[in-house]
This record gives sequence, C-alpha cells and structure tokens, in this order.
Amino acid sequence: MLKDTEIHLLADSDEQEVVQQVQEFYADFIAVDPYHFTLNMPSNHHYMLPAVVDPSSLQHFCDRAVDGIAAVFLALKRRPIIRYSSTSDIAKRIAHETAKLMYQQESGLFDFRRMEMSPLLLIVDRRDDPVTPLLNQWTYQAMVNELIGIQDNKVDLRSIGKFPKDQEEVVLSSEQDAFFKANMYENFGDIGMNIKRMVDDFQQVAKSNQTIQTIEDMAKFVDNYPEYRKMHGNVSKHVTLVTEMSKIVEERKLMLVSETEQELACNGGQVAAFEAVTNLLNNESISDIDRLCLVMLYALRYEKESPVQLMQLFNKLASRSAKYKPGLVQFLLKQAGVDKRTGDLYGNRDFLNIARNMARGLKGVENVYTQHQPLLFQTMESITKGRLRDVDFPYVGNHFQQGRPQEVIIFIIGGTTYEESRSVALQNASNSGIRFILGGSAVLNSKRFLKDLGEAQRISRTSTSVV
Repeated sequence: MLKDTEIHLLADSDEQEVVQQVQEFYADFIAVDPYHFTLNMPSNHHYMLPAVVDPSSLQHFCDRAVDGIAAVFLALKRRPIIRYSSTSDIAKRIAHETAKLMYQQESGLFDFRRMEMSPLLLIVDRRDDPVTPLLNQWTYQAMVNELIGIQDNKVDLRSIGKFPKDQEEVVLSSEQDAFFKANMYENFGDIGMNIKRMVDDFQQVAKSNQTIQTIEDMAKFVDNYPEYRKMHGNVSKHVTLVTEMSKIVEERKLMLVSETEQELACNGGQVAAFEAVTNLLNNESISDIDRLCLVMLYALRYEKESPVQLMQLFNKLASRSAKYKPGLVQFLLKQAGVDKRTGDLYGNRDFLNIARNMARGLKGVENVYTQHQPLLFQTMESITKGRLRDVDFPYVGNHFQQGRPQEVIIFIIGGTTYEESRSVALQNASNSGIRFILGGSAVLNSKRFLKDLGEAQRISRTSTSVV
C-alpha cells in the first residue's frame, strides 16, 4: 500500500496538475490457475530457519507473505477468520501479523459488507507434508513442472535440448489452451491417447483445406487461418512436451523409481521398502536426485523404526552420489520429522488405502503411480466435515467460526505443488458447497524443494558455527 509520504511526493511532483486520481489496485500475487496463486518469493528457504539465525531477513519474509495474503483478500473483497498450524512458529507469526493488519492497522480497508459466513484463511507449513514435493508426478501439469519446470505458466525448453525458435518457450495456461485445460489433471497414459486424437483431428482439418479452388475459398481459408495456425501451434507444443517427457521417463527409469516412492508414501512394509530403496541405489540408471528423494522418503517414513538401516542408506547414498551434501537427509528430519508435524501424514493411511484401492478396482496400471494423496486432501476433507481440530489449528484472536465456511483459502508457507492444486481443483469440482483456493510462497518441484532445504542447511551451519 502507498504510504502518505509517497502520495505527498507524487502530489509535489505533479507540477502541471495532470493527475486526476490515484487508485490502488490489489494484485500483489500471481494467479497461476483459477484456484491457485503464488507469491514467487525468491528467498523461500527462510521459512525453515529458526528466528534467531537472521531476524531481519525473516521479518522481511513474513512482511512479504502478509502483504501478498492481504492483497488476495482485498482483491476478493473479504476479511477472513484466521487459523494456523499449531506446530509451526512461522505459521503462527504470519497468522498473527495478518490478523493485526486486517483487524487493527488497516481495519477500515478490510471493512467489507459482512457475509453470513466469513471465509477461512488457513495458514499451514510445508514441513507438515514434506512427502508431496519429493514425489515424481504422473498427471500432465504436475509432471511438466517436475521434469522440465514451469515458471508463471511458461515452460522453457532450452534446458532440455535444441528446439525451433518459436518453441523454445511455450505457454501452458488453462485460460488460453483448451487442450491443456481439458487434460492438465489427466494421467500421462491418457494424455498420449488424447494428443493422438488431436493430431488426427488436425490432419482432417489440414486435408479438407487442401481443396482451395477459388479466390473465395482462399479468402475463407485465410479468414480461418488464425484459428488454424493456433491449432497447429497447439498440436506441436503438446506433442513436443509429451515426447520429451517420455524420453526423460525412460532415461531416468522413473516408472521403477515412482513405484517405490508411492509405496513409501502410501503403504507399510519396512523390510520390503529397505530392500527396494537399496536396489535402486545400486542401479546405475537412477539419477542422483531420484536417489536422494528415495532415501528422504524412506527416512521420513521409518525414522523411528529402523535407525540402523537408515544409517546404511545414508552411507550408501554418500558413496553412490558424488554431489550429495552429507547431513541433508538428517536436516530434513530435524525440520520435518514426526515430532515437528501437525496432522497425520501416515497414520491411518494403510487401512484407507486398502479400502480405496478395492473401491477403485484395477483401472489399468495407472493407479500404482497416482495412489498418493497429499496431506492437504485430508485437511480439506476435515474442513468439509467440520472436523478441523482447534488444538491442531487454533484461531487467531477472538474471531471464531460457527458452522462450515463457504470459502477457504489455504496458504502454504514454503510453497505449493501442482499435485496439491490438482487436489483442490478436483475437490471444488465435487460440489461440496465450499470453494477452496490454494496459495503459497512459491510453486515447488522436487528440485526447488531440495534447493531450499540445502540453502537453509547451509545458513544454519554457518550460523551455528558463529554462535
């Protein structure tokens, strides 16, 4: 928001008195999809650092998050009831600072027409679910982000090879691309079939347009040409993405890796898990990042059950991966281990999964790779059923909520994933009577999550050696 001093400065500079009006437009966030926004915070790793390490940078981080959240609510013209994840200091801090801004410092600005039911702002911490950003993905949008990378709905293909000039950077947006909108949450196997259908349609169009005999025909064709060209651009873009991803899946043996990842995330069985991870660490085809993610997923799952075997995996990882920074897995456990988390990341999964898989039946092989549900899914379910516990998610101040909210904005400090935004979109499509919106400090893939983790570990190390 503009400070008074800034408005004075503007007024003083307006010597010709040409400025008629000054308006503030609240858009301090990036809407990636209809239910998903990000603040694109470059210093995203700060959420993992204890407050004493770098108080001024942490304050800056919190201020930026509060500003972004405030802008979203000003754009929606709402003032929410606020709850936060009880085990997270930074969630508590951002929740309290947001409440102070909305109910005290700028209460006039947020004084919108009262709704019967205030929306809920739920502020949670990425470390409550460190599993989701570590998993390989098999639905279209999430997979493109995991294997190639999406920045503000743009995909830069130069990182993976040489492409024609007009295809070096492509846009993937559900607002402008009908094929993407229809397929962004579909499984990789189905995408291939749907693209083939689109190519066939395109060939039909291309053929029928070959019979241009008169000038009128030509004029007609040119009239339709933008559409035709747009369609052509679209076909080749999706063919390129799917072809490139298929190559990466093959090169990195991701079907093999992912099967074990999903088992670690969803099912019990420590002995089998240890054996599977050990075999993959020994497999020459597995990339360093996949090895690291596998050991992390194993550590998060079995940190208390098998410390000896965990040490064996640490040692094997260090000997197999030259780039591995020692202590990174231990740092993750210190940050997001079982004692630090709110919510039930693995608890009643096993029984639920058995039921869910039986209900699903065997709908092809796909379900092995997409059986994982992010913790966010359970959180949304609890909100829908009115069962979000006060001890886990306390309210800020004396603003409580009776009954179910109709609008819920969930903000994840530390970043969101496309697997979670898919979960939100599917939940909204189920007509539960609640509209969910997901936001976060950044959009993650495993690479970004590990980079933030490494950066936080580096700063913690240097600061502890100083202290």
